[in-house]
This record gives sequence, C-alpha cells and structure tokens, in this order.
Amino acid sequence: MNRARLTVPILAALVIAAIAAFVVATNGGATKTPSASASASASSSSVSLEHTSLGSVLVDVNGRTLYLFEGDRPNVTLSAAGRAIWPPFTAKAKPAAKAGVNAALIGMIPGSGGAGQVTYNGHPLYYYVGDQQTGQTTGQGLNQFGARWYVLSAAGQAITSPATAASGSATAGYGY
Repeated sequence: MNRARLTVPILAALVIAAIAAFVVATNGGATKTPSASASASASSSSVSLEHTSLGSVLVDVNGRTLYLFEGDRPNVTLSAAGRAIWPPFTAKAKPAAKAGVNAALIGMIPGSGGAGQVTYNGHPLYYYVGDQQTGQTTGQGLNQFGARWYVLSAAGQAITSPATAASGSATAGYGY
C-alpha cells in the first residue's frame, strides 16, 4: 500500500517533466518557442518593447515576452526542470537595444558553449513556454520554482500587476 502511494506522485512528476521536455524539444527549432538551449546570433538578437495589456514590456527579436524571476540570486542557477519551463534568453553577444530600450541596461552572464544569458538591469531574462504567440504574457505573476515571475518595463523593473484575459493568460488561480 505504501509503495502505491509513493509511485503515483513520482509517476505524475515524471509525466509532467516528460511533457515539458517534449514541448521544449519539439518547438526548439521554431522562432516562436525557444528551447532551453536556444541562442541567437549577435546579428539577429535584440531587445525591444511590445505593448501588451500589462503595458510596454521587454521582448526579443521575435516579439517573445521576456521575464525576470524574483528568486534569482548571484551564483545560483535555476534547476534543469525550471529551465525546461522557463528557458533562459541566451545570445553569443550582447543583443542590440531597439527603440525605447536602454542599451546600457543590457548585459550578459557568461555561459557554456559560447552563449551567455542576457540580463536587463541586472535581471537574468527568461522565456515562458506557455507563451505561444508574440506579446503573450501567460507567465505573468506565476509562483513557480520558489518565487514569482514578472515581465519587465523599459526601466528594467518588474511589472507586478496581474495578467488580464486580454494578455492571453489562462493561469489565473494556478501556481499561487
């Protein structure tokens, strides 16, 4: 009986991890859904602003929303499971700043394989695999992997207002 009680949660966790890995792997080549190892070349990588129901938020060259993780700490990296759902925004060189974005706030954290994680105002940047279209903010306010995730303003600050139906969020009530 005890074995059955332990097996179900473990099996459920493995199924969730497998689904997340499948989503990342099958969409990794698409420009709209980055993989955990997605990286952009210096010539095509940029940070710009896109107007959403949360206001103007940071996005990548393809219009994919970028997030910060409140739980980020120096010298502490997100787990592999976390990176499967929240892939880091990586590039081989510092991305260009488009209109409204402060180039001085864009930075890089060294990484492996020649690509580093892009930062803005000191915040490492991430995608959310639940965002399937440009301008979506379905990761807004989620409490996952020990802290909340938020979109960023042009000033590099977290926008903490909740996502609305117009933002494409189907997550209200989950993860809190």
